[in-house]
Amino acid sequence: MDFLIKAAQLILSLSILVVLHEFGHFIPARLFKTRVEKFYLFFNPWFSLFKKKVGETEWGIGWLPLGGYVKIAGMVDESMDKEQLALPPQPWEFRAKPAWQRLIIMLGGVTVNLILGFFIYIMVVFAYGEEKLNPNDVSSGISVHPYLAQFGVESGDNILKINDIQLDNVLESNAIIMLRDGRKLEVKKADGSIKTIQLPEDIDQQLFQNGAMTIFSPRTLGVKINVVEKNSPASKAKLLQNDLVVAVNDSLIHFSDEFQKAVFNNKGKEINLKIKRGKEYIATKLTIPKSGEFEGRIGIQHGAFKVVDKKNLKHVNYSFGESIGRGFVLGKNTLSDYVSQFKFVFTKKGASSVGGFGAIGNMFPSQWDWHKFWLNTALISIILAFMNILPIPALDGGHVVFLLYEIVTGREAPQKVLEYAQYVGFFLLMGLLLYANGNDIYKAIFH
Repeated sequence: MDFLIKAAQLILSLSILVVLHEFGHFIPARLFKTRVEKFYLFFNPWFSLFKKKVGETEWGIGWLPLGGYVKIAGMVDESMDKEQLALPPQPWEFRAKPAWQRLIIMLGGVTVNLILGFFIYIMVVFAYGEEKLNPNDVSSGISVHPYLAQFGVESGDNILKINDIQLDNVLESNAIIMLRDGRKLEVKKADGSIKTIQLPEDIDQQLFQNGAMTIFSPRTLGVKINVVEKNSPASKAKLLQNDLVVAVNDSLIHFSDEFQKAVFNNKGKEINLKIKRGKEYIATKLTIPKSGEFEGRIGIQHGAFKVVDKKNLKHVNYSFGESIGRGFVLGKNTLSDYVSQFKFVFTKKGASSVGGFGAIGNMFPSQWDWHKFWLNTALISIILAFMNILPIPALDGGHVVFLLYEIVTGREAPQKVLEYAQYVGFFLLMGLLLYANGNDIYKAIFH
């Protein structure tokens, strides 16, 4: 059932985004009196689930949920309709229109996705508000990934400023460090002293390579196992869902970060765990991997009994006018953060973590949640805008490159060049699609 709920949210989200993206091409095409022969949600090789011709356009739903398309007459696209392109240009065809009109048509989809992402963020902020945890309201410090201990930052500390800018929400500190070049920290230690700590310039890569993507979080009490991952040290030690971790190496666990620290600092070593299962206490041993997927962890997803500063988490509501400004900031940060994440993708570890539809589907919760649904839809919309504008043949950005060449030089790119570029782009995209979804399948089977 969890899978079906996630799949339903993913399909609904992609359907909304694909249809609106294609309308971004369709509307300017019709405004410039360009014939649109097909408008499809999803792809329809060999057959369609539904189709109906209205005027000059066939509207339909395909069976392959990998996107959608509009087929514009006289355009070199994924249909590769060479017979039509071999005939003289007709007034209603894409290739017969001025370059500036063709450019607007090609940019329409990306523009819609970008505007839509910002619009959704504005409406989500207006409808749901935000949760914030101000550093001044933190009573027992925050949870800090143990990797940062070598630089003088540890659990129980409180981050007051990053890059000399007052931090007003602890929950944003991870993105500031990992994606926005936050390096200079003003830290309040548990004894009340204030220290300035300068992190290395490559701290983002260090943290990523050591599996420390979540650096800071509100402090929590206790460790309750929610999920035991396949083929993990925890599964081999026969740990179960709802087990409680009581102690590691005879040291009692009070805060969740104490468990994380004990595990991370014992990479490559055997540790003793004391587990409470129902009314029974169980002692077990396991070895913490020092490399691979489970490096520095035992392979569990866990919850807690209580967030220490939960009562200090402030729910902030915004007026509609305030939501416009806040939603715009969220959209801008989402776009810049997504672009920044590519520095991790182009590493060995990053390449192996690239995911396809399975990874996107797992962004959605197993219980239907409209708040998270719209947040994820806004994120995916902005991702689609960025990916589509990349100068890769077969994407909108590839067409834009050739149109800009034509506008600057006054000469159209040769038809054969456009056709070969389309082939190259198609095979590149199919290769990436197979690789990303292959990663999902491999992880589902073996992990």
